[in-house]
Amino acid sequence: MSLLHHHVLGRGMASDRSRARLVKELKREGIIHSDVLEAIGTVPRHAFVDEALTSRAYDNTALPIGHGQTISQPYVVALMTELLIAESDLPKYVLEVGTGSGYQTAVLAELGMTVYTVERLEPLYQQARQRLRAMGYQKVRCRLSDGSWGLPDYAPFEAIMVTAGGAEVPQALKEQLSDGGRLVMPVGPQGSQRLVVLTRRGDVFEEEQLDWVTFVPLVRDENHNGAKT
Repeated sequence: MSLLHHHVLGRGMASDRSRARLVKELKREGIIHSDVLEAIGTVPRHAFVDEALTSRAYDNTALPIGHGQTISQPYVVALMTELLIAESDLPKYVLEVGTGSGYQTAVLAELGMTVYTVERLEPLYQQARQRLRAMGYQKVRCRLSDGSWGLPDYAPFEAIMVTAGGAEVPQALKEQLSDGGRLVMPVGPQGSQRLVVLTRRGDVFEEEQLDWVTFVPLVRDENHNGAKT
């Protein structure tokens, strides 16, 4: 049973139909993992955007969430989730770098994983933390910290998803990936990023480059030296 089954958010018939249409569109675009499609069809995306944008919540496009950040395009959310859990048993523990609105976090949590999610901007951290808690996601652990450092105190992680782009995958995140684990991240200069999937095999990282994407930059905060719960 969905974690949102008894929650009032997103139970309206209009939003139910909108999510169903979105799922059909994602299928046409090549998303095939049934659990991912079910999660997208369950999580009320309109609850993660400003009220003024709720009419566009189920458009297959990125939307602004303030502070120079965006809620990712649903296709990209579905694709990154599909890549993260492909070719393996469902990860039990996943690190998400870049909580943002909390939408991607909710999709991961809807799959039953324990999600450690890190956000460096305190207003977004506070808002997402309160929102996810109100929606009943008990297996989400929000932290206020610099995502490029990861969460070494909770490592290793079976999967790591980075929702901001960088020139390369931070070494700290590689070190926090368990053997056999997968990391998904947009890599490359702004305007020329590609989704990269790293799979750890001992001390070797197998790399696969996939779709071209556009993400906000992964910013390192040199002054932040800890994580806040």
